[in-house]
Amino acid sequence: MSLDICINLSDSDLKLFVDHMKAAQKKVDKIDAVSVVGAARELLDTCDKNLPDFIATRLKQLETMIQLVEDAGFGLPDEDRDNVLAALTYFASPDDIVPDDVPVLGFLDDAIMIELCVRDLKHEIEAYRDFRAWRDNEATRHHENPAQLMLTRVDWAEARRVETIELMHRRRRESYAGGSWSPVLFKVH
Repeated sequence: MSLDICINLSDSDLKLFVDHMKAAQKKVDKIDAVSVVGAARELLDTCDKNLPDFIATRLKQLETMIQLVEDAGFGLPDEDRDNVLAALTYFASPDDIVPDDVPVLGFLDDAIMIELCVRDLKHEIEAYRDFRAWRDNEATRHHENPAQLMLTRVDWAEARRVETIELMHRRRRESYAGGSWSPVLFKVH
């Protein structure tokens, strides 16, 4: 039997999380990116593996944010990388809203913060997932391990450009099925 519980965060609730995020960012302002990512990864490594699904699902999203920063092939631009690192700083701070060692509820604040970060980083995460899906598909096509196939965002962009041009040509052929297309308004010499 499952039970649905809906938590509505008011503006003042959200402000509490934003304030804690800002405080965490100030405390870890002097910490380098490697340490911020390491602390977020440590959270994933040390948490109990028997967490409620709501929390476990969000922790997987934290893993995606970490990969987003670390994936050299994706090559996240510095400004966007800084935004993701800023989101990860909460997990590098020892001052959680709810301490992680509180049974069951210790990671609830982390899950909520991850959810808020994922909403803010929605477009970055979607682009990264698209890139990874393409890279994994290319690795499968070439019978290689995706981790060893050195494909970059530039390769991805070129593949998407070629794919779009092919789609344009296919649509043109399909719209003139049975006949051949030739320009009406202009002529190419």
